[in-house]
Amino acid sequence: MRLRRQMNPRGRVWASKSAAIGRLAILVACFTAVSASAQTTMRQYQFSSDSSGSGIALAEVPMPSAGPNEVLVRVRAVSLNRRDVSMLRRNYGRGGNTDGQIPLSDGAGEVIAVGANVTRFSVGDRVAGIFFERWIDGNRTAEGLASARGGSPGGMLTEYVASHEDALVAIPDHLSYEEGATLPCAGVTAWVSLFNYDPLQQDEFVLLEGTGGVSVFGLLFAEAAGARPIITSSSNEKLERARELGAYGTANYRENPDWQREVREITGDAGVDHVLEVGGRDTLPKALEASAFDSHIAIIGGLSGFASDVPVGTLMGLGATVTGIYVGSRADFEAMNAFITEHQIRPVIDRVFDFEEAPAAFDLMENGSFFGKIVIRI
Repeated sequence: MRLRRQMNPRGRVWASKSAAIGRLAILVACFTAVSASAQTTMRQYQFSSDSSGSGIALAEVPMPSAGPNEVLVRVRAVSLNRRDVSMLRRNYGRGGNTDGQIPLSDGAGEVIAVGANVTRFSVGDRVAGIFFERWIDGNRTAEGLASARGGSPGGMLTEYVASHEDALVAIPDHLSYEEGATLPCAGVTAWVSLFNYDPLQQDEFVLLEGTGGVSVFGLLFAEAAGARPIITSSSNEKLERARELGAYGTANYRENPDWQREVREITGDAGVDHVLEVGGRDTLPKALEASAFDSHIAIIGGLSGFASDVPVGTLMGLGATVTGIYVGSRADFEAMNAFITEHQIRPVIDRVFDFEEAPAAFDLMENGSFFGKIVIRI
């Protein structure tokens, strides 16, 4: 296949833009690889604690290298999730001491070296880490769920990471590293919630609670699929922004404590077909009141804590299906990326912090005054 060339008015030859960008990326990656090979140490944040409490500390640690089946990635951007603050405060899962472990599950960067047996990636490729390093496809397993990044050696808040090639995916070409870094947890969670168990159909109503990462991804995916997303928030400013992104309806739960009735009105009293339930015990009963018969409830998080009593009677009366969502597999990530590419979806980023400002990024995540995702550029 011959490369088509076009002469500009002064006679200079211009190759296709995409080819030029590709060559530039490879040159930058090669330069980075040469520079990295001369390094013996790198900067990395680790969970730490002292008399003032838990936090993160910047450390200088030895540079990793790629093993036979591994890829060495120069991390360019990472993003935060609510889980990361819970780990910081030591109230995630069973809690416990995470000192010395690397925060954050979500990150994207460029491949700068590959092991001798690697076949999936080459130097210069743009990649993101998958949330569960050993959940490749199929149903979840104990082994897969034990391989979550963040608070582990596979954490992404570091300048370089060596990862098994199977634990990475290519990021869509139209996304920046900052945008690609938002995908592994919140993006995949929203995708699995809407498309894996009761696949979203055109014109169906979707209830999204709040304007954090999962809910905003749900808004973007539902709008692209031709569905009717309805989103809640305590901020009219955020609701206006959601409408600009394609929200079919909005409800302010601070101004209207019985927001579930407003949601039902928006649906013409039919109720919503899908719920991305991120709130927990304070929102689940109201979400069920807003739900249609035979709806699907994706239980994702519990910002207000988890209810100990499941409203079985209400669920049975609705004929609703409830699914517990814990991110998804690499195959789910790749399916989502194909959808993102097809519809040219761009993740919504509220703010980008510099690497040295990482503690401030955690503070913003904790206070909740953001829309979409929070990113740290490395």
